[in-house]
Amino acid sequence: MATTSIRDVAARAGVSVGTVSNVLNHSDKVSPASVARVVAAIEELGYVRNDAARQLRAGRSTTIGLVVLDVRNPFFTDVARGAEDEAAQHSMSVILGNSDESSVREAGYLDLFDEQRVHGVLISPFGDVAPRLRRLRSRGTAAVLVDRVSEDGSFSSVAVDDIQGGDLAAEHLLSTGRRRIAFVGGPFQIRQVSDRHEGARRAVARHPGATLEKIETHALTVLEGRRIGEALVARPAEDRPDAVFAANDLVAMGVLQALNMSGGNFVPDQIALVGYDDIDFASAAVVPLSSVRQPSQLIGATAVQILLEEAEDPTLEPRQVVFQPELVVRESTRPRA
Repeated sequence: MATTSIRDVAARAGVSVGTVSNVLNHSDKVSPASVARVVAAIEELGYVRNDAARQLRAGRSTTIGLVVLDVRNPFFTDVARGAEDEAAQHSMSVILGNSDESSVREAGYLDLFDEQRVHGVLISPFGDVAPRLRRLRSRGTAAVLVDRVSEDGSFSSVAVDDIQGGDLAAEHLLSTGRRRIAFVGGPFQIRQVSDRHEGARRAVARHPGATLEKIETHALTVLEGRRIGEALVARPAEDRPDAVFAANDLVAMGVLQALNMSGGNFVPDQIALVGYDDIDFASAAVVPLSSVRQPSQLIGATAVQILLEEAEDPTLEPRQVVFQPELVVRESTRPRA
């Protein structure tokens, strides 16, 4: 079956090929009557525009590639929503890739976006992506880090001060009278995890007699949080922490499930619990979860704004946008009576 071409549409509508092209790309430049004839011809013939060919001629697509650590985490869903909304304002779309905290999958998506000649790349990196991003940039594809500060300042980034966020979380737990804090999260190869732990360590160091135990998880998931929570329940009472700071809300939700489904109702009477990201599920938990809030949609939108500016002018100096986190206090960290 022959493919309908733009020339077929023009012939059926009784207009020039240029008029059809303007209807597809700049309809405001065409009279309403001509637009109506072209649209009718497109519907009648079933014409579908070949975007791949159009992008090849233009040298760059109207899509932005976004790679996140874990698409199951509502924080990254919100980041993607912010990026998508901002991109739509510029007649662009976002293609989402999930690295699943795997350097191999991460590299695969970057190679795919390179092959597809995307307009730009946003990435929350897991491995060392700098060499690939430099290669992309050398070919005219801008790249911006998301939820991660560029360590050497060679790429623009949009993130939250996770060290400050960790400090806020631990300081809040200490203010409720807790002194034996456990930090639960991992792998520590993820910079956000290590930064949040460092912030907690900094806060604990200000309080003589307070301790910080590091419990590393294999992933930032509910299941891993539940595994750690069950291990805490199995400890003798005197060996348990009296507070847990989870590296994200998914881990915190798993810890909460394990602790309070064991029959002990640990949270918040025996163990205070605080998470990170303030996803929607945090406030809806059986015991509403205290959490460190990040402006997730704003992170995504700001990253797209910077990306488009750098795509337009590659000579711009990289920028590091760092938002400040906010502590949201709920029932899970209620002070002891």
